[in-house]
Amino acid sequence: MNPSITELNAETLYARLLTQIREALADKPKVAIVGIRSGGAWIAERIVSDLGLENPPGFIDVSFYRDDYAEKGLPAEVKPTQIPFDVEGSTILLIDDVLYTGRTTRAAINELFDYGRPACILLAALIDRGGRELPIAADFVAAGVSLDKNEKLVLNRTDNNTFSLTVENA
Repeated sequence: MNPSITELNAETLYARLLTQIREALADKPKVAIVGIRSGGAWIAERIVSDLGLENPPGFIDVSFYRDDYAEKGLPAEVKPTQIPFDVEGSTILLIDDVLYTGRTTRAAINELFDYGRPACILLAALIDRGGRELPIAADFVAAGVSLDKNEKLVLNRTDNNTFSLTVENA
C-alpha cells in the first residue's frame, strides 16, 4: 500500500497499527512498550493506554547512540531515556513514528541492550518510507509512502492527544 501524502490520516493509521499490535501481543507474556522520542513516544503512550497495559511505556532518546551523531549534532531538545521496567527477558515492542534509513532503530536497540537482554524485540512504525540503509524491517506498519530525499514526514500531536502528519523540507 502506497497512499499519497495527502491521503494520510494519522488517526486512521494509528487505529490500523493498534489493531495489528493488539492481535499480535495477545498471547505474549511480559510485554513492555518502548517509544522512540518524540513521535514514537507519543504513539507508545496511546498504545499502552488503549491496550490497558499495566506497565507504563518506556522512552528512548537515541541522540547519543546514533552513528551519525557527529554529523547531526544534538537535537534542540534532548530528553533522558526512561525505562521503568525490567528489560531482561521481556518482549519489547519498540515504536517509532517514521521508519526510514534504519539508523534510529539500530541506535534504539543498542541502547535497549544497555538495560538488559530482552527475550525479543518487535518493531512497529506508523509509516515506512523505504530508503533503508541498514537491514531493518518493521513487524507492524500502518502504511508505506514514498518521499523525496529532501522531504521528511513529521508526526504532530495536539493537546487532546490526536495525531496528524505533515511533510516538511529536510
